[in-house]
Amino acid sequence: MKKKINREVMLIAVIAITVMAVCSILLFYRIMEKQILEDLKANAHVIARVGVTKLTETMDGDLDQEELRVTLIGADGTVLYDSLGDKTRMENHKERKEIAKAFRTGEGRAVRKSATSAKQTYYYAMRLPDGDILRVAKESGGILAIILSIAGLIVIIGVFSFAMCAFYSRCLTKRLMAPIEKMAENITLVQEDEVYEEMRPFISTIKRQHMDILNYARIRQEFSANVSHELKTPLTAISGYAELIVSGMADGEDAVHFASEIQDNAERLQNLINDIIKLSELDGKDLKLEFETVDLYELGENCLSMMSLYAQKNEVSLRLLGEHIQISGNKTLLEELLLNLCSNAVRYNKKGGSVVIKTGFEEGRPMLSVKDTGIGIPKKHQERIFERFYRVDKSRSKSTGGTGLGLAIVKHIAAQHNARITLDSEEGAGTEIKVRF
Repeated sequence: MKKKINREVMLIAVIAITVMAVCSILLFYRIMEKQILEDLKANAHVIARVGVTKLTETMDGDLDQEELRVTLIGADGTVLYDSLGDKTRMENHKERKEIAKAFRTGEGRAVRKSATSAKQTYYYAMRLPDGDILRVAKESGGILAIILSIAGLIVIIGVFSFAMCAFYSRCLTKRLMAPIEKMAENITLVQEDEVYEEMRPFISTIKRQHMDILNYARIRQEFSANVSHELKTPLTAISGYAELIVSGMADGEDAVHFASEIQDNAERLQNLINDIIKLSELDGKDLKLEFETVDLYELGENCLSMMSLYAQKNEVSLRLLGEHIQISGNKTLLEELLLNLCSNAVRYNKKGGSVVIKTGFEEGRPMLSVKDTGIGIPKKHQERIFERFYRVDKSRSKSTGGTGLGLAIVKHIAAQHNARITLDSEEGAGTEIKVRF
């Protein structure tokens, strides 16, 4: 990239120097041309005052030295006098540009190749009081030599300018690329005040994306490690108990107990796999949900029916409050959301505690909440409880059969329905989770 930027800058420098040189030469030529014609005009007026014949008799050498050619043309266009040529051999000059204009306006100018000398020549013609035309001319050979010398100087200046541009181009390119090279080495070390103001939004976006990538990589790594651990634990228990039964070391009540443990761990393993599959489905970008009209109060009634035995087993009472509220959503996912919330509320409750499911409106939006009188969640854990496999009390989760994925599933289902989840919990005093649609 450095080479490309350097090449582009140098190309611009070459174009700029070339344009400047051409414009300078053209401007200089125009100035010289104007100056020569003004000098010819001054000479013509001097000659007109002194008189052509008298001036040429006394200043032939001076005219030759100044390379001036003096011509006198009669009113009919015939050449009456020429300081360099034979007037008898010259054609009629009436149609010459400078002569014709002098007859019309009093003076005329022209730059063209002379028919007599075959050289590029500057002409100035003026009409005399007697009607004749006095013309003064000068060949451009000396002018071209001056221009060529100036062109040589311009070329030298151009080469020097190009060398300076090349040096500063390398320095500028290096300076421009320094922040980008530092970013390439380690984006996290680059501070926004260390780069150009125009690059700050770009740096900020790249750093945010970089941190997101690192965060996602960390989450994936933690998820893989947690999945491996969670799958290994029940499989180890199943393998161990099965080995005891196969070896004949367990009989009677022990065999029944071991079989029961195998069944519990197999069920736990199945629940874990089902939750992982569900999360994977909810994570999919191509997931297309079929929405229908769902009554939140009816969801609560179905949840009470399915959770009643589990609540009785844990000595927890269930209640449903609120009103019939209809929303547009996926009924299967919403049932799973409510079941996960109620399951957690029962699992982490106290003996003799209660769980209240409530439907209603809050801030003008349909709302579903689950409130329990359980152990609560410490403040330091509340920000992370919706992460996968995150547990506040790992020993209690394992003893009650939790997979650590329930609230993560709740979070994804809520996101699929553009709903917002809020948590209100106090350690030892219970928890309330609200979902606003």
